[in-house]
Amino acid sequence: MATSTGSGWTQLRQQARSLETQTENLFHTYSQYAALSKPPPTPSEEELRNESQLKDILDRRETLIAQLSRLLDSEATLTSSALKQNNLARHREILHDHRRELARLTAAIAEARDRANLLSNVRNDIDSFRSSNPAQAEADYMLEERGRIDESHNVIDGVLSQAYAINENFGLQRETLASINRRIVGAAGQVPGMNALIGKIGSKRRRDAVILGAFIGFCFLVVFLLR
Repeated sequence: MATSTGSGWTQLRQQARSLETQTENLFHTYSQYAALSKPPPTPSEEELRNESQLKDILDRRETLIAQLSRLLDSEATLTSSALKQNNLARHREILHDHRRELARLTAAIAEARDRANLLSNVRNDIDSFRSSNPAQAEADYMLEERGRIDESHNVIDGVLSQAYAINENFGLQRETLASINRRIVGAAGQVPGMNALIGKIGSKRRRDAVILGAFIGFCFLVVFLLR
């Protein structure tokens, strides 16, 4: 009797784990409908079939858990009952989480569809109003065009403001460099003997240039005479 009960427990647990895996796979597909930014106005056949499969599997798992609970009650005196109690509690916990996840996804899909339908209805009402009121539609169009033109002007004003700021920054940099140059020249003029030293350096450079020019001229003359 114990062997038969153990065999039945094992088979039921295998079925429960298999259905849990199937549930996870179905959730992967069903969650994609909740992720749609613009869901269709009405559920598709695939969406309805996916939701129906999830509900059916959850009900089947609940039935299996009830059968596992009855088997466990019939062998409560066995030493393995503690482990089986933990396994049963885990199956119940997973089932509870999956039911809660299904409710969350179903609500998210319904909310997204209601929001999309509301926006669609508002757009349809606006289009209907404009078609029945040409003058108002023309006025709305002119307002939209004016808004776009104002936005373009704001962008241009922003670019011009940046250009003026850059130009002003360049002017400040030029004034700073000119001020630094004046300070350097003024400081050099205040150092004793600085002007004389600069004059001597200039005179030496001119003398060296004259000597080098004379030497080059002499070399050309020698080459010309030797020819």
